[in-house]
Amino acid sequence: MTFESLGLAPALLRALSEQGYTSPTPIQVQAIPLVLAGHDLLGGAQTGTGKTAAFGLPLLNRLSKQTAPNASRKPRALILVPTRELAVQVNDSLRGYAKHLRMNFCAIFGGAGMGPQVETLRRGVDVLVATPGRLIDHMERGTVKLDEIEVLVLDEADRMLDMGFLPAIKRILGRVPAQRQTLLFSATFESQLKQLALQFMRDPKQVQVAANNTIAQTISHVAHPVDAGRKRDLLIEIIAKRPADQVLVFGRTKHGCNRLVEQLDAAGLRSVAIHGNKSQAQRQKALRDFKGNRARVLVATDVAARGLDIPDLPLVINFDLPMVAEDYVHRIGRTGRNGSTGEALSLVSHDEGGLLRQIQHVLKKDVEMVVVPGYEPSRPIRLDVAIPNPRNNAGAGRPPRNNAPRGGARPHGQPAPRHAHAGQRQRAGAPAGRGGGRGSFRDGSIA
Repeated sequence: MTFESLGLAPALLRALSEQGYTSPTPIQVQAIPLVLAGHDLLGGAQTGTGKTAAFGLPLLNRLSKQTAPNASRKPRALILVPTRELAVQVNDSLRGYAKHLRMNFCAIFGGAGMGPQVETLRRGVDVLVATPGRLIDHMERGTVKLDEIEVLVLDEADRMLDMGFLPAIKRILGRVPAQRQTLLFSATFESQLKQLALQFMRDPKQVQVAANNTIAQTISHVAHPVDAGRKRDLLIEIIAKRPADQVLVFGRTKHGCNRLVEQLDAAGLRSVAIHGNKSQAQRQKALRDFKGNRARVLVATDVAARGLDIPDLPLVINFDLPMVAEDYVHRIGRTGRNGSTGEALSLVSHDEGGLLRQIQHVLKKDVEMVVVPGYEPSRPIRLDVAIPNPRNNAGAGRPPRNNAPRGGARPHGQPAPRHAHAGQRQRAGAPAGRGGGRGSFRDGSIA
């Protein structure tokens, strides 16, 4: 099965080809033809199965058929997501797919200034990606109108309900046209979600796929507490002590990856980077250098690393923890393949304690914390974050404007204190609750 066989527009196929994507994932194979045919859809898929393209490609295909300019400048497609990180990720992915289409995109979410979002909406938007709380803010101010929405997508719908967004979702549903196509993607379909779907969807088709891969049991997970300003030195020491190993290092930003490559090169560790600002030719050269042992270290962002096929990689290092916990599973899926052993090391600064806790929640297992002598953190890494059950008050009213869960949970990086004792190994207890893995992609597939 190829993307060409799914019936997508040539402009989309060209963008996919340029990004090196050739093989659709199971959720894409099942969902794209149904969406192209105009059906409402219930998609059962976890993060990491390729669901963004499963709804994004046919959505863009539909909008591209309208040849007249968007005179009203109002959004024609709305994608609701639970978190600001996912909003950025989905928006970036859609922009990449639509690089040869004349469309305008906008992501709106809490924690960012209203002014730039208002200005972007004023100039005109075809596709709007939004968190529920911030979208309500714009609706109240009159800076966004939803009366021309043709396609509505609820991404990670179960997570939005967990975070208490049900009242906001119902309010938004009251503002979009009744005649629309609705796509709902969720890892699970519990009774509350099924009831909601029955209320606002029309005879939906349903597809269900599992995550591509589970976490390999042959991977060891270790976190090194360290001050943020000393991460670079610790990274260099770790890599220098393992001269025989090639290493994949994950950073959070494009600029940070470039700077890290310069610092590693200055320390005598030949490194290359791949990220969204690199052309496809530059990415391919970097990967060839890494696979050909002309570079010991490959530094990558999450988006650029998708589809990498690097066999027998012994070590993955998280220089920065991912903002979306499921991305950790996707990152470490590069090691421990086919029964071989692998290591996943994370350099964790004081303000990343909450992120580490969420990673443990996804892994459903302990992460061992080991303080490296000489790199003891000046402040303890705080891990003790309460994980409430937001469903107990899901209907208690409008969700907070910062899109954080109700019930006292704190934002990422601001957990309640827990002390990690320098010089000791610490087992960080894994919380109870449901987790979800983000599977590794096979080479050539797309998120």
